[in-house]
Amino acid sequence: MKEYRSHVILVPYPSQGHINPLLQFAKRLVSKGVKATLATTQYTVKSICAPQVQVEPISDGFDEGGFAQAKNEDFFLKSFATNGSKTLSQLIKKYENSTTPVTCIVYDSFLPWALDVAKQHGLYGAAFFTNSATVCAIFCRIHHGLLTLPVKPEDTPLSIPGLPPFNFSDLPTFVRFPESYPAYLTMKLSQFSNLEKADWILCNTFEELECQLVTGEAHNKADILRR
Repeated sequence: MKEYRSHVILVPYPSQGHINPLLQFAKRLVSKGVKATLATTQYTVKSICAPQVQVEPISDGFDEGGFAQAKNEDFFLKSFATNGSKTLSQLIKKYENSTTPVTCIVYDSFLPWALDVAKQHGLYGAAFFTNSATVCAIFCRIHHGLLTLPVKPEDTPLSIPGLPPFNFSDLPTFVRFPESYPAYLTMKLSQFSNLEKADWILCNTFEELECQLVTGEAHNKADILRR
């Protein structure tokens, strides 16, 4: 039987652009001798095939059709938080008395409730931001009241430390038109709601892509997150 250094459960938001980054990270963990289990919704679990990465189902409350079955963003997100928390906890308990008990939860930052579940079980928790560091920095500033919505054309170009000036058309849709998808805007801002409890913060980027923000503003970002 193969011996693993630890066992990490990875919890993505159930859409392709979020599942894939966490799946690729899971493969990297496996290559380092870590057991990786991807915990995704019943509706998406059957579409994932990844040798060496175990895939386990959790529930968003709409096991037959996911968001398409819910038909409402706010209803879906609240259901996922309730049912996802319960079934993720059950998955952790499933491995408690096995040879590979769970040691850490790496969760999509869109799902801060997963960090609460990790801490309830005495596990490490790592937030994984699937957006770029630039987008994360913008929404982090909104969350902490350093940037007010909506940003209007006359407020631009917008200056953010570590980044070039942003023209109005450069900004994310949620920043320009926050009323367009209020439930999703709330979700994006909730990424920072309990981030101070996370043991690690991971971002889907690399230094050469966002060098100035990642390196030059690292201390500034840490100060923001501690507020």
